Amino acid sequence: MAEIHLSRDVLSALQEVMEGEYSALLDTFLADSESRLQQLHNAQSPAQIIEAAHSFKGSSSNLGALRLAELCCLLERQAKDNPLGDVQPLIADIAGEFALVRPLYEAERQRSVTES
Repeated sequence: MAEIHLSRDVLSALQEVMEGEYSALLDTFLADSESRLQQLHNAQSPAQIIEAAHSFKGSSSNLGALRLAELCCLLERQAKDNPLGDVQPLIADIAGEFALVRPLYEAERQRSVTES
């Protein structure tokens, strides 16, 4: 189940590269993700949605949250192709996916701290 949401290969590679800073990277991603979600919920224009979705897509992809990145990509495309369309259901899907991956990242952070 977790493999659908997080790439273990990406996380392993990041842990190897980041070494002692790995848990800080995970913390930064979680805090940044919360901020991106707020930006999506508070966006007043398609441009704001596109910007937040693009940024969220990149960080999610870099940290192995593949499904989250995919949803952000869909939102970015939808906001570009149909700026007047209702994007709220997709933003809700992104929030739901983040709610699923957040505890997985928190467990990963705990595991990495315990191993150090």
